[in-house]
Amino acid sequence: MKKEDIRLLREIQKNAERGMKTIDLLKDKIYDDSLAMQLTRQSLHYAQLKNRAVEGLLRGRLQPAVENKLEGMLLAGELKRDTLFDTSTSHMAELVIRQENRGITSMCRSLNQCAQASRYYTEIAKEFLDFEEKNVAHLRKYL
Repeated sequence: MKKEDIRLLREIQKNAERGMKTIDLLKDKIYDDSLAMQLTRQSLHYAQLKNRAVEGLLRGRLQPAVENKLEGMLLAGELKRDTLFDTSTSHMAELVIRQENRGITSMCRSLNQCAQASRYYTEIAKEFLDFEEKNVAHLRKYL
């Protein structure tokens, strides 16, 4: 397995985990059923994409990326701070959009830096990118 493949798969795994964690941290503060359902669907798709990335790493006899506890704590702190005084539906959608935009930027950077990655893994990364872009479009209606 090429170095670019490994880097791309770990980036997909990391971004999917961050997406799931964001939704998990916000789900108890979301009171709009429609938004809650949309985010539940997103979380399920994140899990599927993460599993595909992990399967690719395991096929290459590599360990999946280990969750960075510090990043998780920083994300939790950031979301807790940002929801302290405002848990409106539009604000919650804005917070998820902000996290997804970070994922889009990160994935675009990885795709550009891993131009020599295998086509199969590049397709998974592009699918992840398309998924996040569609999520942002869906969430804009809650703003």
